[in-house]
Amino acid sequence: MAEEHLGLNVALTQLKLAAKKLQLDNGMYKMLSLPKRSINVSVDIRMDNGSVGVFNGIRVQHWDARGPFKGGIRYAQGLTQDEVTALAMLMTWKCAIVDVPFGGAKGGICIDAKKMSTHELERLTRRYISLIFEYLGPHRDIPAPDMYTDAQTMAWIMDTYSQLKGYRVPESATGKPVEIGGSWGRNEATGRGVIHCVKQAAHDKGLKLKNASVAIQGFGNVGYHAAEAAYNEGLKVVAVSDSTGGIYCPDGINPSEVLAHKEQTQTVQNCLGCKNITNQELLELPCDVLIPAALENQITCKNADKIRAKMVAEAANGPTTPDADKALYEKNICLIPDILANSGGVTVSYFEWVQNLTQEQWPLEVVNSKLETKMTKAFNDVVKLAKIEGSDMRTGALMLGVGRVANAIKTLGLWP
Repeated sequence: MAEEHLGLNVALTQLKLAAKKLQLDNGMYKMLSLPKRSINVSVDIRMDNGSVGVFNGIRVQHWDARGPFKGGIRYAQGLTQDEVTALAMLMTWKCAIVDVPFGGAKGGICIDAKKMSTHELERLTRRYISLIFEYLGPHRDIPAPDMYTDAQTMAWIMDTYSQLKGYRVPESATGKPVEIGGSWGRNEATGRGVIHCVKQAAHDKGLKLKNASVAIQGFGNVGYHAAEAAYNEGLKVVAVSDSTGGIYCPDGINPSEVLAHKEQTQTVQNCLGCKNITNQELLELPCDVLIPAALENQITCKNADKIRAKMVAEAANGPTTPDADKALYEKNICLIPDILANSGGVTVSYFEWVQNLTQEQWPLEVVNSKLETKMTKAFNDVVKLAKIEGSDMRTGALMLGVGRVANAIKTLGLWP
């Protein structure tokens, strides 16, 4: 992979661009380019076979000038300090763009979660949280689900934190099951948020959404719920894919039927009435909306000229490389950047945190209404700034997020 496409290098390049356009001084740029705190721990657990497993755990806290640190915990092979640092930085801008009172953090453990039992994952999670406990808390750092972690993981985290505190603290983690303080609508929030942005972009560009064709790369939690939200809004989902490949049906597919097929066969491929395609072929399909919801670096200088969508909405983190960004902008393809498009998850995490603090539980329709209001305002804020700057939406989003964080730091001043 080219050096310039590595996560931290891209994040720092984006920060430098925003800082230059915002005319931030060099001191502020240096402050924002480094996390406030990076924590590395050795997570040692007893495996099911009686052996001792030793795993590397990381938590990076970027900036908390606008509120407590907030960010997911992922379990992934090959997880690196640089990757986590880049994601924590992007979380800082994301929270500022959608205007929720959080700073950015990210964490994880370098493991292959698919090869571990549920009992091993529970012991691993509880051990990891016990090791970073003093840096966590509802007013300090609030974990959430990410790659290969879920509501059950968050339940273990909340319970571990609560046991160590000596009383129940549901607001110590978000993305929990509803029965122990989770919010209705949290599981599907990121996917729904992507489609809210697509709706706003369509309105802005004069594109009719009814029966507009949508291709979605990735059929995990975010990809599936984006497909479901698009289908419910009257868009025509013509293609989806997972790690095994994809399917294409110009007449449209029902996401729930594809999900049932995937649960039965472990793949979306070979779905009745659909043509099997590769993930690469999905990206190059003729469609109105392309939603990359899988891995980073999927749209590059090698295939940017083959993208035929009118709009790209980044549900994944970093699916488009900087050189491809430029190519799509020159082709007049509307690109909704990840730090805006996939901010629905942290938005509803904020709603969950508020509900826990106030000991309330809002109905699903209230959560969804508040989510749409937040996403719509954030989208319009980004578009307004991008138009003033004569830039693409990613530049506008970065300027908005970085600018809000820098202003908060300036207002607070440096202590002591």
